[in-house]
Amino acid sequence: MNNINTLEIKDLTKAFGGRNVVDNVSFNVPEHCVFGFIGANGAGKTTTMKMILGLLKPENGEITVCGERVRFGATKTNRLIGYLSDVPEFYSYMRPKEYLNLCGEIVGLSNAVIKRRTSELLSLVGLANANKKIGGFSRGMKQRLGVAQALLGEPKLLICDEPTSALDPIGRREVLDILQAIKGKTTVIFSTHILSDVERICDRVAVINNGKITMEKAMSELKVPHRAKAMTVEFAGEVDSDEVMRVLAENNFAPSHYEIPATSIEELFLEVAK
Repeated sequence: MNNINTLEIKDLTKAFGGRNVVDNVSFNVPEHCVFGFIGANGAGKTTTMKMILGLLKPENGEITVCGERVRFGATKTNRLIGYLSDVPEFYSYMRPKEYLNLCGEIVGLSNAVIKRRTSELLSLVGLANANKKIGGFSRGMKQRLGVAQALLGEPKLLICDEPTSALDPIGRREVLDILQAIKGKTTVIFSTHILSDVERICDRVAVINNGKITMEKAMSELKVPHRAKAMTVEFAGEVDSDEVMRVLAENNFAPSHYEIPATSIEELFLEVAK
């Protein structure tokens, strides 16, 4: 992994009503890393992200993006950041190309750049042929369009706040595949409480609980001591799990009697979150 850090957070603290919701948090996100920021609802994930964006003023601490310090209200560093909220909002009467064209004009991109990036990004997120109004999009399509909008200005850092939390399995996989595909061009930090998403695409993770970082490690460091013989099977649609296990057992891929235990990675995260 590259030693250059896109994001550095040191001793960050934020209080509401006299209680520290982010409590002396420190971690770094290396360049071109997919970084999972894990925690339950209310753990401090969104508050941390808002401070990275300069939208909340910390009581203490320092945040730098690509070596530039983030300052509350003076969001100069936001030119380096793309942001996707958990429920992105759009003008429902617009079509995807019209919406990205508007976003490009707002941030001052040239017509040539807007045209090029719109074509590239709609292809990346699987919406190149989607020409209906955004109001008719599914939740997954809107989330993918949100990724395209966040990437329009070619940011150095993409922040995604719970990008897969309300999606079905297929929609989650589509969004995760996009995040995996762009990590060679930008750094990604995304908050989530879905551990399987973290295990699927993350290079590094931090666990936050009650405002404190309880663990930060490379994903490879977590997997090695908890590795077990296993097989992963993915399906494009709904299946009968009992029938699948019967077929696997008949072909000597699985025992005829089975249980589905908590995965070792889930057990580990539950342990450090206590």
